[in-house]
Amino acid sequence: MTYTGGGVPRPRGTWSREGAITATAFALCLLGGVVKDDGSTLSPPSAVAYLIAVVSCAVLPMRHRAPLAAMAVTTASGVLAPFLGLLLSPLIAAPAVVTAYSYSLTARSERRAVSAVGLISVALLVASTPLFGALSWKDASRVGAVAAFPLVAGVLGHSVRNRRAYLAAMEERALRAEQSRDSEARRRVAEERVRIARELHDLVAHQITLANAQATVAAHLFDTRPEQTRKSLKELVETTSDALDELRATVGLLRQSGDAASPAEPAPGLSRLPTLLESFRHAGLEVSAHQEGTARPLPPGVDLTAYRIVQEALTNVTKHAGTRSARVRLVWNRDRVTITVADDGGSADRTASTAAGPSASAVGDRPPGYGLIGMRERATAVGGHLSAGRSPEGGFLVSAQLPLPPAKDGATAVENRMADAATGDGRTGDAEAGDAL
Repeated sequence: MTYTGGGVPRPRGTWSREGAITATAFALCLLGGVVKDDGSTLSPPSAVAYLIAVVSCAVLPMRHRAPLAAMAVTTASGVLAPFLGLLLSPLIAAPAVVTAYSYSLTARSERRAVSAVGLISVALLVASTPLFGALSWKDASRVGAVAAFPLVAGVLGHSVRNRRAYLAAMEERALRAEQSRDSEARRRVAEERVRIARELHDLVAHQITLANAQATVAAHLFDTRPEQTRKSLKELVETTSDALDELRATVGLLRQSGDAASPAEPAPGLSRLPTLLESFRHAGLEVSAHQEGTARPLPPGVDLTAYRIVQEALTNVTKHAGTRSARVRLVWNRDRVTITVADDGGSADRTASTAAGPSASAVGDRPPGYGLIGMRERATAVGGHLSAGRSPEGGFLVSAQLPLPPAKDGATAVENRMADAATGDGRTGDAEAGDAL
């Protein structure tokens, strides 16, 4: 990597391009040195033609570090050509045209570029105009071309510069917008977690501490002072009742005024997984399910977490994946259950769009979402772990490991609940899902 005078790095591959430009300009300038105005047969280049070509082209590789000096040398070489017996044609002015383009591309201000390119055109125009004799149409066309070529090169360089600046601004704006979406998503999640934690701490810390103290007193006086024990238990009931009321009010703060009331039914778990899979099948997503090992009853929190992870992962497949099929797999081990949800396709930007907001190619104008963040927090809250990303076979893979309680009798209770839920409404689709699990 090399550097220009402005400190901008230039790849080593540019030197081959610079050599090609310099060689082309040298050939054109040398060819212009043998052109005659009278149309006579071309003869080998003279020493003066070689001198003009060498001097004007030798400074071309320096036009990025010293653009004004390179313009002055190439312009002076073209202006001196008529005084050395050569015909000033657009071919001899080729090095000056190259420096005009380069300066317009890198000039600090548009006024400087216009002034420099205009000065080149005027100097070449004056030098190419015959001082004696009538100006023929042939001379006029040659003079006009000599003066116009630097102007055209300057306009082209200015246009390329504007285009590069526009693309750089668009790229910077897109990068800044993506970073802003990521930081905004993290900030909003952090604020919400802090707010909920503060509310629940103020509620739970006081009420649970009080309830624990009352239960301790009741246990200590249970045998010796029954009346005092009865009073402590009555106060304990009142304390827990107040705690439930305050907890219900605190959770109600998280709802918006237009939200519907929560349904009066138990929290969902893996027993309702067949119904969930069938709902996605009705939406057009072909879901296959597979289970390994012996299913066991899960604690309510872990059961709800497992259900929500499968639900959110399949929702992401429906919204973001370029496929209409997905696979759900449950592996039961001694101390944990592993849940994986995979699909066969999908956009590369799904992770970012789900975790921190939309991307230009994946979700378009959808508002930012927190799917992966929510799944990870749910898994961490119950002592588990969740990972998500591109799978080696292609597509997207969500894998969660959730802890299991020690094995007890009735380990097939979950299977029975799944079968009951699968066949409860009499639909064959649910029965098939229950068999698959």
